[in-house]
Amino acid sequence: MVVWVLTEARYAYSPSKTSSLSRYVQNVLNEDFALVEALRACGLEADRKVWSDPSIDWSAADALVFRTTWDYFDRWDEFQHWLREVQKVTTLINPAACLHWNLDKHYLLDLEQAGIPVVPSVIHRRHEALSWDEASQGFASDDLVIKPTVSGATKDTYRVRRRQNAWHLAPAHPDSIEELWSSLLQRQDMMVQPFLPSVVANGELSLMWLGGTVTHAVKKQAKPGDFRVQDDHGGTVLPHDMTLEERAFAERAMHAAVKVMDRLNMGEPLYARVDMVRDLSGAWAVSELEMVEPELWFRMCPDAAGVLARAIAEHLNQPSA
Repeated sequence: MVVWVLTEARYAYSPSKTSSLSRYVQNVLNEDFALVEALRACGLEADRKVWSDPSIDWSAADALVFRTTWDYFDRWDEFQHWLREVQKVTTLINPAACLHWNLDKHYLLDLEQAGIPVVPSVIHRRHEALSWDEASQGFASDDLVIKPTVSGATKDTYRVRRRQNAWHLAPAHPDSIEELWSSLLQRQDMMVQPFLPSVVANGELSLMWLGGTVTHAVKKQAKPGDFRVQDDHGGTVLPHDMTLEERAFAERAMHAAVKVMDRLNMGEPLYARVDMVRDLSGAWAVSELEMVEPELWFRMCPDAAGVLARAIAEHLNQPSA
C-alpha cells in the first residue's frame, strides 16, 4: 500500500540536504522522516508529499497522513477546498470528518459539554458587532487571551491586560485593542479566554496519544517575558515523565473526544496530542486537543513513530479502511 506523509512547501527537502538548515527545520524534517521510515518498516510504500502541489494525483495513494501542513491557516480557503476534494479519492489519517471537526477550536465547547474541563472559552462569530469592552466583560480577570478559532503557531494570538485603566497587548501591536479586535473579528471567528498564570510559571504539558494509548509527554515552557510556549517563539521543550494523574487526565479527555466523534460518525483518531495546563483553581484543563497536524516529538520517544506506523498499517489492513 502507498502512504504519503504530508508536509508544506517550506519543508520540501530531501533527507540528504538538511545539514545547512536551521535546527528548527532539521527537527521538522527528522520528525517526518522518522515516520516515513517507520511506515516502510511496516511494509508500506511510504513517501513525503507537499499538500499544495498541484501536480500530484492524490488518488495514487492509499492513504495520506497529515503531519507538518502548518501553513493551512494562512491558505484556509485553498486548504478547505483541497481537503474536500482529496477526501473523495483516498483515505485520510486522521479521518476526514475528524479533521474537519478539529480544525476549528469550537471543538473545545463539545469537549466541555462532554464533561471535560477545558480552559474557559467564549467564542465570537466573524462580523459580529461587538466591541472589545463588550467582549471582555463576564470574566473575573483583567488578564485575557484572544486568538482565532482557526489558527496555529499563535498567529493573531495576544495577551491583553488592563493596567491603570488601559489595555496593554503582548506581543506589542501598533493598534489599540479596540482597533485590533475589530480588525480580527472582521476576518475570522475569535475566542476570548482568561490568561492562566500557570502557563508562565509551570508551562504546558503535551501528552501524545498514538494508536489508542498515551505514549510519552513533553513540557513546554515560555521564554522569560513571554507567554507563548512554542519553540518557534523561543520556548523550550523537554521530555516529561508524566504522573499517573496526568496520564489519567489525558486519557479521560481522549476517551470523551472519541465518544463525541463516534456519536457524530467521524471515525477514531490514530494520533492526537492533549495540551493541558493548570487552571485558575489549580486543576488540570485541556487547552487544546490536536488531531490534525500536531507536533508529536518522536525525537523524544524513539519508539513512538513505530507505534503510530503500526497503528496506520493495522488500520489500512482492515476491510473497511
